[in-house]
This record gives sequence, C-alpha cells and structure tokens, in this order.
Amino acid sequence: MTFTSRLAAVALASLLATGAAYAQTAAPAAKTDAATTADKKVTKERTAESLECSKQADAKGLKGKERKKFRRDCKRDAKAGTTAPAAPAADKK
Repeated sequence: MTFTSRLAAVALASLLATGAAYAQTAAPAAKTDAATTADKKVTKERTAESLECSKQADAKGLKGKERKKFRRDCKRDAKAGTTAPAAPAADKK
C-alpha cells in the first residue's frame, strides 16, 4: 500500500467518524404553540388605566418614544387620581 492510498483511507475514515459523531447529538427541543401561549399567559394583566391610555395614544396617532412618554405620564396621572391630559404638553413638530 502506498503512502497516498493510506492517507486517503485515513481521511475517509475520519470523515465517517465525524459524521457519526454529529448524527448522535440530540436536536434541541422546539417550542410548541402551547408553550408559547403559556408564556404569554404568565405576563401581567393590563390595567384599565393602561388600556385607556393606549386608546388615547392610538386616537392621537402617537408612535415610538412619544407614545411611550404619553402612556407613562397618562398612567401616572391616572394613579394620582387626575384625568389624563387631552394633548401632549409640548409638541416638538
């Protein structure tokens, strides 16, 4: 047997051994829809103040940082017992 044929045989054997090693590893378990739904149910329920502030932000067409700031101020005012502001205090547009 020549050196090149020995080298080819070793290379072939190592490829087969590597393939078998990868084939034996277990695939990670995929999340099912039921598991995803269960994760969503664990989250805290939204309060009436939060829902109302979201509706007001939707009516104003607020998005992004402006919406987040409006909702934060609205919920704080609702918890304090005052009514939510009808319009944002300062429009920078």
